[in-house]
Amino acid sequence: MKILVKNISIALLSLTIVVGLTSCEATKNANNKQKGAVIGAAGGAILGAIIGNNAGKGGNGEIGAVIGGVAGGAAGVLIGAKMDKNAQKIEEEIPGAQVERVDDGIVITFDENSGVFFETSKYNINASSRETLDKLAAVMLEFPDTNVLVIGHTDSSGQDAYNLTLSKNRAESVTNYFVSTKGLSAGRFTTNWFGEESPIASNDTAEGRAQNRRVNVVLVPNDKMKEDAEKEAEGN
Repeated sequence: MKILVKNISIALLSLTIVVGLTSCEATKNANNKQKGAVIGAAGGAILGAIIGNNAGKGGNGEIGAVIGGVAGGAAGVLIGAKMDKNAQKIEEEIPGAQVERVDDGIVITFDENSGVFFETSKYNINASSRETLDKLAAVMLEFPDTNVLVIGHTDSSGQDAYNLTLSKNRAESVTNYFVSTKGLSAGRFTTNWFGEESPIASNDTAEGRAQNRRVNVVLVPNDKMKEDAEKEAEGN
């Protein structure tokens, strides 16, 4: 299992983040198939979806490397179609999750209102969260040609160092559940954490803090999917 320690790189982040998140349901995002043929950015929009409003403060070069570049041409169209199908399956199986098709990837956001949540200061996977993660694990088994990033966040309540550790423990709990309990390959997973540094909502309200206490699960095409798409594109 690859556990990456947070390594902030503002310079890299400024080069990679692309404003322009695709924030609608996968079933409304059929144009993602065509998107791969024209976009050449290095997965920056996925990073933006993960780190939210705090682009000037945080980021991680290793995450960007795992995400990789956006495929173009005919291969990009084929990858887009596969990832659209994957995203649609997740929406069908886990209707409460927030599912976004961004670049070549799928960004799934779980907070306390969407199926995977943690009690205050806790990081164990409770019964309700297990049910949701079981469904997601089944989809990952059905679509094996993806790499998976699991990324933890907290709200701003409490000390920075405590929140960083808490987000680390929560992200690792989710990854360990997929690998140890559901038997998914550890080689597919990269785990990271940002503590309170990457809010997607205001920490001044209870509703905003609830949104910031979240775990992202990001699916991106692995090398096999990319190679298969390139071979299929050449054959056509």
